[in-house]
Amino acid sequence: IAQLANMEKQPESVPINLLTQVEGTPLHGTEPLDLFEFVRTIAVARITMPKSYVRLSAGRQSMHEGIQSLAFLAGANSIFYGEKLLTTDNPDVKVDQALFNKLGIHPI
Repeated sequence: IAQLANMEKQPESVPINLLTQVEGTPLHGTEPLDLFEFVRTIAVARITMPKSYVRLSAGRQSMHEGIQSLAFLAGANSIFYGEKLLTTDNPDVKVDQALFNKLGIHPI
């Protein structure tokens, strides 16, 4: 995040992924990231790159609604929408819409 934040022109989009362990990949079997550390990472990205889209990306399917809510409150302001991201599924569109309604988020 520090390298991106210190670029002369900060990126328009900063995707933040929660590792989804896929068998046969190099990181399969590693210690899972603490979810509050994940939320802190989003907050740091938001603070250091205030004009960038901080995208809550891969791994949302395995995140509890509460962690996704904290991620949005910490500064995530975008998601990747659709059925699948490379190797993992995304939450169902209706699930995303229900969460946005609970949080008072109005997608554009």
